[in-house]
Amino acid sequence: MLVLTRKTGERIQIGDEIELTVISVKGDQVKLGINAPKNVDIHRKEVYLSIQEENTEASKGIDNLFNLLSKND
Repeated sequence: MLVLTRKTGERIQIGDEIELTVISVKGDQVKLGINAPKNVDIHRKEVYLSIQEENTEASKGIDNLFNLLSKND
């Protein structure tokens, strides 16, 4: 993991297309601005993990459906 120290208004560049800007720091909270192409999904980690879990659960239903269909052949 790369650890960087930045002040309010300073930026971090990730590749050619993603830029993070430190908007503010207040107590133990940091507000970040993210500039990225529209095709890049950006989520808080807990939201990302929830989406992954929901996708996994949804795909289990599809596997069960395929199993049922193959038994009828």
